[in-house]
Amino acid sequence: MKADVFYKRVGQVCVERGIFRFSRAYDKGMKKSIFAMVLAVAMGFITAVALCVRALNVPQAVFSDADSKMKIVIDAGHGGIDGGVMGKTTGIKESDLNLEITMRLKEVLIEMGFEVALTRKTEAGLYDTAAKGFKKRDMQKRKEIIQEEDPSLVISVHQNLFPSKSSRGAQVFYRKNSENGEKFAKALQAQLNELYGEEGVKARNAATGNYFMLECTENPSVIVECGFLSSPADEALLVSPAWQRKLAERIAAGVVAYLAGELS
Repeated sequence: MKADVFYKRVGQVCVERGIFRFSRAYDKGMKKSIFAMVLAVAMGFITAVALCVRALNVPQAVFSDADSKMKIVIDAGHGGIDGGVMGKTTGIKESDLNLEITMRLKEVLIEMGFEVALTRKTEAGLYDTAAKGFKKRDMQKRKEIIQEEDPSLVISVHQNLFPSKSSRGAQVFYRKNSENGEKFAKALQAQLNELYGEEGVKARNAATGNYFMLECTENPSVIVECGFLSSPADEALLVSPAWQRKLAERIAAGVVAYLAGELS
């Protein structure tokens, strides 16, 4: 999805909820000016949403401070000697893909005016030593970062694996009994289903998951399994920078849809 088309989509979501008011008309010759305008209003998105909280019935708990940028923590799963699952065709490590998609998502969210913090910024894991118990130390460090940053939303990026090569698509997980987490997950799932639907992939449902990364904060947290590395078709998409950008844009659009109460 090109940047101007992406921001048009984001703008339309906000228009439908009454947050931003600008014409839906999108003449080809006006692309540059419309893109600039939508980007400008996207940068002011947090303030606009904060002013419309009551009218939109957006959960108050989403906002850590209505006078500042909303903070989102993105967690790139695995890292270091913990490579996660591996691509069956290319042999790419999940940890590397997670980091690449995380960096693209960070770029998109910052463009939209969000404040973004990362748990993992390099290929290395977050453990101090590879000695026994490194995984537990790694996960604990991620939790410490999330609690220190105190974000409004947490997105943990991962890749999936299944014995069957036919399993495809993205799936979003949320903590059981988290009402806001469920709404957030469903908003992201809807966007990702639409993206993979363009490739003829059957839609999936957001689901509950008993995962450590969903327990690090009471604020809405999700794990996004971006695709199946056990599927040659998904793997071919996931290693593509263009597809990674599309994934980032759809996840960001899901963030906007959730905050705008699109699914409420």
